[in-house]
Amino acid sequence: MQFNSDEIKKILPHRYPFLLVDRITACEPGKYADGRKCVSVNEMQFCGHFPVQSVMPGVLVLEALAQTGAVALLTEEENKGRLVFFGGVRQARFRRPIIPGDVIEMHCEIIGRKGPIGFGKAVATVDGKTAVTAELSFAITDPKE
Repeated sequence: MQFNSDEIKKILPHRYPFLLVDRITACEPGKYADGRKCVSVNEMQFCGHFPVQSVMPGVLVLEALAQTGAVALLTEEENKGRLVFFGGVRQARFRRPIIPGDVIEMHCEIIGRKGPIGFGKAVATVDGKTAVTAELSFAITDPKE
């Protein structure tokens, strides 16, 4: 499965400026999703992070990875119309800065489940080089719960 930005908006509730996945390049529901984020100098965070040398905040890269993982969970038939909240981060490692002009390739594999909680292993790369790795957790819930 692949999804463009309009199709992603039918799966995720995020909107500008917080939708951080431009495209899903591959997805197997409940198993994994691969996403892409094209980093532009026109994004608001670069006004202040940092004015002298623009660097994508690590927390936003983690959010983009979590949104990619959420697509893997929300494309499962039983989760359509539900929400996925970011549950936590473990073992996050930032290996290289991400700057405007970079294209972030993201992969999030769902490695475990415990009731409505999912666990994922996530990697963000730029030009084939690892930029960020992390273990993520997700809470799957119904809207307004």
